[in-house]
Amino acid sequence: MFEKVNPSHPDKLADRIAGAVVDLAYEVEENPKIAVEVLIGHGICHIIAESSVWLKEADVYKAVWRITGCDGMCVDFQCVQQDTHLAENQQNGFRCGDNGIFKGMPVTAEQKNLSQIARYIYADYPHDGKYILDGKHLIICQSNASTATLEYQYPGAVVNPLGDWTGGTDVDTGATNRKLGSDMADSVTGGGLHGKDLSKADVSVNIYAWLEAQRTGKPVELCCAIGDDTIDGKPYSTIVSIARAYIEAVGGFEKFAEWGLV
Repeated sequence: MFEKVNPSHPDKLADRIAGAVVDLAYEVEENPKIAVEVLIGHGICHIIAESSVWLKEADVYKAVWRITGCDGMCVDFQCVQQDTHLAENQQNGFRCGDNGIFKGMPVTAEQKNLSQIARYIYADYPHDGKYILDGKHLIICQSNASTATLEYQYPGAVVNPLGDWTGGTDVDTGATNRKLGSDMADSVTGGGLHGKDLSKADVSVNIYAWLEAQRTGKPVELCCAIGDDTIDGKPYSTIVSIARAYIEAVGGFEKFAEWGLV
């Protein structure tokens, strides 16, 4: 059983906005330290960022309006300096930025199948949607869609059980890292995946564990404490480099937030 949401789901809009703010920080500095939380809904987007670099409010507003497609969205952006005690942890190179537990799991055929279905539907209907697959039982909830067309394309599926709907942030609120099940499938994390720089274990160790699980075909379980410079027998800087290469390959933190790891 697996649930997948698309990039226009309100929670994913929040993840994408958080990712876009992190991308802005990386435009300022090669290795910024930043953590971003986003809450969006009903005409307003609240953003709180702790950052080692200064961000232009206008750039943040433009990112919100571009991602939501609503230039009338009210943006409440608060940015403060990262705590100095935490910042000192990274003074002499990359060290684990937090305590954490991580479990990377191989992606199943069912999970790959639903992820592909979600992408196919989103290509035709780039609006708020979520999908569940349990064996052969498929549930499709897709806003701004032709229910009849989806029923024809996916015979036997349950499509829009409550009827046609419009979706979006005027129907539901969105918050950062609220759809980790969609992003990581059976993988497990003790923290959030989005809205953080690469020094954060929640980002780099999650990506590393997931990649290792796909490579080996076996579960990968890791834990770390703040300040650790070695995880899984590798320098933490190496794990950060692996995660950096992955983020760059998918096109940045905002693009990573669209679909997550699955």
